[in-house]
Amino acid sequence: MSVGSVICYRLCRHLLIGPALYGWGRPRVVGRVPRLGPVVLAANHLAVVDSFYLTLAARRHVVFLAKREYFDRPGIGGLLRRAFFTAVGQIAVDRRGGAAASSALDAAIATVEAGGAWGIHPEGSRSRDGDIHRGRTGAVRVAMATGAPLIPVAITGTARSGAAPWWRRRVVVEILEPFDLAPYRDGGAAGVRAATDALMATIAARTGQRYVDTYSTSWQPTAPDAA
Repeated sequence: MSVGSVICYRLCRHLLIGPALYGWGRPRVVGRVPRLGPVVLAANHLAVVDSFYLTLAARRHVVFLAKREYFDRPGIGGLLRRAFFTAVGQIAVDRRGGAAASSALDAAIATVEAGGAWGIHPEGSRSRDGDIHRGRTGAVRVAMATGAPLIPVAITGTARSGAAPWWRRRVVVEILEPFDLAPYRDGGAAGVRAATDALMATIAARTGQRYVDTYSTSWQPTAPDAA
């Protein structure tokens, strides 16, 4: 991680974004992410701020896959957005999946092999209906390729809650026990798919969301499910 990324991350966490998130969601963290060493964090996705709350809960720099659209938008706004995501170490991903996403997964593997923390929302996009949807297989594939622990994370309280006043809003980030991939390692592609389905069901059981075995309507693969 570059010096610029470290500086930008700390500014965002302690001065620019972190205090606002604490004030808005009064987050409660259950469990703990290892402070050192490689780890893959896989969380459900209800709102844009989920990634920020996961990073706050982890108490370490977490690299995420970011939509390539964030890096490709034109104009001054696009330039600033691109600079921000690049500075904090985010990885651009082509959400079509398949071979188009392979370079992003290679970057994720490199991050983990270097001892970093890689975070991902396997659903690919935030849930519009409140359900938890079928996950892409990238989290499992990276964990299997690197041997890093795969930690499910259950996030609640970030979705809009109607007219509830701010003082009744509470974000909870629950860091679960590492997911056991041993039963799936010899199953090939089918094993990776089964592990991903079990991972999503584990998260759903803690958030109380209904698990739906279809992809989020805002993300549909145009290539074989590889990410």
